This record gives sequence, C-alpha cells and structure tokens, in this order.
Amino acid sequence: MALNLIDDPWIPVVCVDGERRVIAPWQIAEAGVLRPDWPRPDLNIACYEMLIGLIFMADPPSSNGDWQRRSRRPEPEQLKDKLAPFAPAFNLLGDGPRFLQDLDSLADASDDPIEMLFLDSGGEGGNVVAKTGRYPALTLPMAAMALYLLQSQAPQGGRGRRTSLRGGGPLITLIDPQEDLWSFVWANVPCGVAATVEELPWMRVEKKSANPLPNEVFPPTAKNFNCEVFFSVPRRIRLLCNGTQTLITKVRQRPYGKAYSKWKHPCTPYNRKDATEEWRPLLGSRALSFSYRHWLGVVAAARNTNIAERALCVRNWTERAGAATLLVSGWAMKSAKARDFVLFMQPLVNLSNEAEDVLAGLVLAADVAAVALRGALAPVLAAGEARELEREAFFAATEDRFIAHIKALEEGEDPRSAWLADLRSQALNQFDALAIPELDQRDSGKIEQIVKARKTLTSAFAGYGKQGREIFQELGMEIPVARNARGAS
Repeated sequence: MALNLIDDPWIPVVCVDGERRVIAPWQIAEAGVLRPDWPRPDLNIACYEMLIGLIFMADPPSSNGDWQRRSRRPEPEQLKDKLAPFAPAFNLLGDGPRFLQDLDSLADASDDPIEMLFLDSGGEGGNVVAKTGRYPALTLPMAAMALYLLQSQAPQGGRGRRTSLRGGGPLITLIDPQEDLWSFVWANVPCGVAATVEELPWMRVEKKSANPLPNEVFPPTAKNFNCEVFFSVPRRIRLLCNGTQTLITKVRQRPYGKAYSKWKHPCTPYNRKDATEEWRPLLGSRALSFSYRHWLGVVAAARNTNIAERALCVRNWTERAGAATLLVSGWAMKSAKARDFVLFMQPLVNLSNEAEDVLAGLVLAADVAAVALRGALAPVLAAGEARELEREAFFAATEDRFIAHIKALEEGEDPRSAWLADLRSQALNQFDALAIPELDQRDSGKIEQIVKARKTLTSAFAGYGKQGREIFQELGMEIPVARNARGAS
C-alpha cells in the first residue's frame, strides 16, 4: 500500500457538525472541517505545524497586507493545484525519496521499535513517564505523523542523534482564531515566497559523513528560515513496514543527521541573556504549570524585545487581526527524558504599546510580590520545595484577577492600583494561613520573627524596602519617601 501525504486522504479530522472524516491536506480548505483528530494531543499539534508548513511551502502570503487580502478561504481545488508539484517528496514508502527519511536505506543500522518515534516512549535512554510496549506497529498515516513529530521536536538521543532545529521538546505557540481548521492554519502561516520541491532536505543528494561538522546547516542568507524550518531532518531515519506494506513495524536510525544552527522557528518563542548572545528556543518545560507569570516573551511582548521574542506567528498576528486565543504546548523534557505533555489556552490581547508596557508591569510586579512572600515565610516553612509551592500557589490564586485586569486594560482602564491591592491581599492571606494557626504555641523568638516578617511583607506593598520599591517601579507608581527620610526633613 502506497501513501502520498499530498495526494491521498490520511489526516483524521472532526467537522463542525461532529462528523469524523479522513482528508488530504488540500481539503482543509473545505468548509466545515474543524480540527485534526489524532489519538494523541502531541500528534494534533504536530499536524497543525505540518499543515502550516505545507501552506508556507506552496502558497504563502508575501506580506501581512497580502495575508489580509487573501483572508477568504481558497477553493480546495486551487490549494490542491498549489500542493501538487510537491507530491514526489511526500511518499512515505517506496524506492525513491521518502518523506523526512534518509535517501540511504541504512541497511547497516539496527532495527528499533517503531514507538521510538514518540517522545514519551523511552527509546534512547528512558523517560520519567515510561510508557513502552504501546505501539508494536503503526498505520501508515500515524507513522507519518509520528515521524514528523520526532523530526520537529527531537530530544537528545545519544552521540550523533541530534536534537530538533529548535531544541529537544520545544515550546510551541499557535494562534487559534476559534473558527475552523483553515482559519487556524492560515492564521499561523509566515510570510515568504513559494518554495520548490528541491528545497526539501531529503530531495537533495548530499555526501554523508561520520563527522558531525559537514552536516551543519544554516538558514538562507539574510533570513531566519525557509520551508526547511517546517521539514527539517535532524535524524537519519528509515521506516520499515510489514510484508503487506500496511503497517510500519520498525525504524532504522544512523547518527549525524543535519545540525541546524541559527534557525528561528516561526511557531516558537526565543530568548537570550543579552543582545550579544545567540537566540535560544524556549522549551516545553516552560509550559509546566503555565500561568500569567510566563506571559512575557510568549503571550505578551517583553519590555526588552532584544532578549525575549515571541514566536513570529504571534508577532504577525498583532498586525493581521485582533484578539484570539493562543495555544501553548510542548513536551517538558528533563535530561532527554519526557516528563509531561502540556497544553494550555491563553487569551491573546491586542494592546497599544503603552498598554503593553502596563501589562508587563503587572506581571513583573507579581513576580516580585511572590518572591517577597516566599522570603517572608522563612520563619514558618523550610527553604526549598515547600516555600516554592507557596510561590506557585500565589500565582494560581491571582490568575483570575490578572485576566480580569487585562480585560479592563483592553477597555482603556488603569488596573495598576487594583492589582497592587490584589497582590497585597493574596500575599497576606497566604502568610496568615501558615503563620497564625498555633502561633501562641511557638516560642517567643519564633513569634518575634513571624511578626517582623509580616511587617516587612506589609511594608513591601506600601512601597517600602527593596522589594517594595521594585513593585512600585514595575507598576510605574510613585515610590514613597522612606519613613526615616521624612523624619529627617
């Protein structure tokens, strides 16, 4: 059984009316197709990215203005014609070039279980959520999607087994206009020019080497990426099928695929310590317990965009349209071991530059407040995990109020004073809940420490002390004159 990923129906989808279908990529332009329907959420995310990559490869907008002019759904047959020239590169099996696979048969490599394509299946070193033996074989469509998942998010896998173009288990952010599948895909397509089939890396005959350096690949001159950013091949892989070619049962892999350097994926945010360093992709571990404290440089613009940059798809959206939802996802990895797959929906707001600065101040002030609370709890809780959990609880408890203040900010209101009051109330409530019970049973020295810690915490929310000054500074509020300075005058 042959499968061509351009021509053939292979993508499971749910339709607006609840019907489940299997479609070819060009059919995402049909009305009523809602979303992909793979049995795993990481495959759904990978599917979104692959579809975005297909449109970027075959028929991208030339500019954000062009994107707006072409915002109407194309005719499916028109999209089919645009994708057709790329079909020779998208055969999953066969004697010629294979989708995301090595041109060499890799006959000298050992055969690995097919489930190694999944980031949570252990494979090359085990994982925290070890789940082996689940996939003795995969259907051709599921194997194709899992192969794309691995190549686009590959973790560390031992000597010569490269991480993906954006690191192992990258953080992925995608615009969701809350409409249908075409709208989702089109919202995230970068601007550019249509590619040729020869630009896909597995369509180029290149000399292989056991030395990693010759395989280093840089983005095109004066660009951060081309279509290869969506179809990179850091791993040298061949899929092996059963006798009837209906199931993929094994994988062959050799070390030293392509080593991607200085590429920037349009669906991943980046940061760096200072403007002299190379940009680094944010990883999925950032999404564990994702909350508003992670917004800057991911959901909202950071104050210093020279060191924290939202994904290009998010930055484009601010020029293309208004509010939307941001889908934040990724595999949280630890030393190449999968911890958890996380997926969060965050509101994406469209604010003026001045309002964006206020939003950043709300986040940064909360971060200082949480640190102040953690420090104040020293007489009550031991250092380490217990106090860090209270810090996390502080952010969780103030999340709803933060979102409410962002909505007020969108409507032109100034939420800073109200936010300061919210931070103060939550910090003191958390402190009192831990410090007050059985206070009379503590020794006098401990009581004195607790009273002093609460006083310091209270003063911080009045703008006094180092942390108080930082809170007020982040909020752009006037810092009060120190009490001793008032007395001296």
